[in-house]
Amino acid sequence: MEADSGHVLVPELEIARTGWSRFVGLMGRRDLPGGAGLWIEPCNSIHMFFMRFAIDVLFLDREGRVKRVLLRLRPWRVSPIVFGARTVVELPAGTLTDRSLVGKKLRLETWP
Repeated sequence: MEADSGHVLVPELEIARTGWSRFVGLMGRRDLPGGAGLWIEPCNSIHMFFMRFAIDVLFLDREGRVKRVLLRLRPWRVSPIVFGARTVVELPAGTLTDRSLVGKKLRLETWP
């Protein structure tokens, strides 16, 4: 995942597009390694039920523009519905230090 500037924010982006993979997301995992992320599409809200760790979350619209940033969303929480969001990227907590990406356009690519 890259920002407008060409800076790579997440080198390893896994995708969840099926109903089941979107529902399960990161549940059951012990952590999300640095440099990794989960791209959930379509999605405009997430839950943290049965999660073991906090995450940073990006909500993006159809053009890849960041609509909202949640920092250190903890287990057993539910995000608000982000109207206009089409996709969510879940990142290890601490990947994002502030909400400065709101309004910026990102380019998403899957791996491998």
